[in-house]
Amino acid sequence: MNQTIRIIVADDHSCVRAGVRCLLDNVPHMSVVGVAHDTLGLAELLDTCPCDLVVSDIGMPGIDGESNAILFLRRTLRAMPHLPVVILTMIHQPRTLAGLLQMGIAAIVDKRDAAASLIAAVDAAYAGRRFLSSHARKAIGEAAAPQPGAAVLSAREWEVFRMYAQGMTIQQIAARLSRSGKTISTQKRNAMRKLGLETENSLIAYARQIGLT
Repeated sequence: MNQTIRIIVADDHSCVRAGVRCLLDNVPHMSVVGVAHDTLGLAELLDTCPCDLVVSDIGMPGIDGESNAILFLRRTLRAMPHLPVVILTMIHQPRTLAGLLQMGIAAIVDKRDAAASLIAAVDAAYAGRRFLSSHARKAIGEAAAPQPGAAVLSAREWEVFRMYAQGMTIQQIAARLSRSGKTISTQKRNAMRKLGLETENSLIAYARQIGLT
């Protein structure tokens, strides 16, 4: 490959950022042009630092107080649909990973997979191909099959889900958002359905997994 792939890396763990930067900078046709520890830093880099691809975790602080980067990455992909994004994560919830693919993520690499998987993911994403590392592929399984609307939460559904997972009651959320309790309850149920969460216990476990609690 003759052209150097300019990469921005975002992860809230300094050791991961350093390791990924070292790994990719040692590939002759790849160059890390910026690193960020949260979505605010990533947003600033995207505004000021030309790049060809982003490698990002999703379990890091969000711009508007969220504890993950999913909403920010969704907005970024809408604004920059031709920017390949590679997700590097420990999350293995099938619906969540499938939802990332549905919203336009180019590749998903599980942090438990070999470093070579990330290099392969960058090459594939840059070339316009989808890539799943071994653990990500096993986790997604049949959930990766197209399911219109599945795992794609609206901004309001995510907001309700986040507030509920962090301990607010339906009525408290309704008061905060100036909505009826019935509307908030419906949005909470829709969020759970899209995420494949059937019980309150599964909701709590998932919220812990992605850093909401």
